Amino acid sequence: MRVVVFGTFDPLHAGHVDFFRQARQSGGQARAHLTVVVARDSWIRLVKRREPRQSEERRLAEVARQQGVDEVRLGDEWPAADLYRLLGELDFDVLALGYDQTPREKTVREELRRRGKDTVRVVTLQPFQPDEYKSSLVHD
Repeated sequence: MRVVVFGTFDPLHAGHVDFFRQARQSGGQARAHLTVVVARDSWIRLVKRREPRQSEERRLAEVARQQGVDEVRLGDEWPAADLYRLLGELDFDVLALGYDQTPREKTVREELRRRGKDTVRVVTLQPFQPDEYKSSLVHD
């Protein structure tokens, strides 16, 4: 079973580590393969309207060092012609979303359907101490 997650991880914190754990478990197997797509600096600048706290290279390296993460890659540069291109390109059975992640599950399911991936299971994971571990609250 292959699971994929997307995120900024700027900075990486305990909530993200729990996010990876839950995502891997959502694969339903003891050894599900977890791929993490790390947002580009250009995405942070355009969408979050701020400078990255840490470079994409540093965030990529930190995520790659996490237990249970099998594969890590950078997302697309922004602005992107197809915002959901990677949903069609990557091979996965489960797409795990964070509890506060956008786009929401309905939009993601529609995009998966457009790409012929109707069998992909989309799950929304539970928050881990969101009053303490939320990227907008955690500073490097």
